[in-house]
Amino acid sequence: MSPADYIIRDPKICNGQPVIKGTRVTLRTVLASLAAGDNVDQVLKAYPSLNRESVIAVISYAAASAEEDLPVPAVPTL
Repeated sequence: MSPADYIIRDPKICNGQPVIKGTRVTLRTVLASLAAGDNVDQVLKAYPSLNRESVIAVISYAAASAEEDLPVPAVPTL
């Protein structure tokens, strides 16, 4: 399955932010939890409406987004 099978963007749900289908859990929320150091099991415990596949879909979506031409800050020179 692809991330599109798990992720939707609907202007009527969370102001159009991407969410996991069937929930009001935003991708930003899941990614922030992971970035803060939570593992997948901790995310699943915090958001019982999610399943492992949906969290993996969020990570895949983020990875695909990172492949686009997003600006990357330059490495500072000393």
